Amino acid sequence: MPRFLVVLDADSTLLEDEVIELLADAAGTRPQVASITERAMRGEIDFAESLRERVATLAGLQDDVFRRAQQAVRVTRGAAELIRGVHAAGGTAGVVSGGFHEVLDPFAAELGLDHCRANRLEVVDGVLSGRVLGDVVDAQAKATALREWAAADGVDRLRTVAVGDGANDLEMMRVAGLSVAFDAKPRVRAEADLSVVDRDLSAVLVTMGLRG
Repeated sequence: MPRFLVVLDADSTLLEDEVIELLADAAGTRPQVASITERAMRGEIDFAESLRERVATLAGLQDDVFRRAQQAVRVTRGAAELIRGVHAAGGTAGVVSGGFHEVLDPFAAELGLDHCRANRLEVVDGVLSGRVLGDVVDAQAKATALREWAAADGVDRLRTVAVGDGANDLEMMRVAGLSVAFDAKPRVRAEADLSVVDRDLSAVLVTMGLRG
C-alpha cells in the first residue's frame, strides 16, 4: 500500500506552458485567451465559465493541433526527478488539470504518473467544435480527484500533498495534508503551507523531507 500521494496541477506546474494558449496560437486567439486565463487564475471569474469561453475560440481547428501542441509543450525542470523520488519513497503521484487529456496524456505516461484527470475537447469529423465534453475539471473537481485517488490508493488524506500555482488549485490544496505553492500567484502563496519559488519541481522533495 502506498505511503503517501502527491497530486500536481498541470499547466504552469508540471508543464511550463498553458496548453490552451498553445492551442489558441493555432486559432489566432491567444491574446483573448491569455486575458481570460489570467483573470481566472487570479480568481476574478469562475473557472468553468472561463474555460468554456476560451475553448469556444478554438472552434474550427483541425485535431492535428493536439500533436503540434504536444511538440511545443515543455515539461517543468525536475518533474521526472520528483516522480522518481516519490515512487522510490513508496508514494504515488497524479496530475489533475483544467487542461486537456488530448495533450496531457502522453506526458503523464512518459513521466510514469499513477493518476491523470483533465478535460476532454469535443471533436466532430476531425474538427474541434469549441465545446468541452462532460463536466469541467474545476477547483472542486481537483479536490474530488485528490480525495478519490487517496481512497483508491489507501492513503490517509493527511498523507496527501497538493502542488499548484493558481486559484483553481486552492480547493485541492485545502483538502490535502500538505499544500505546496509552486512559483505561484500571491493569493496561493499566502494560503499554502509551503512555497517553492524556483521553477524546479524536484524542490518539492525537499518540502516533503525526502531530500536534504
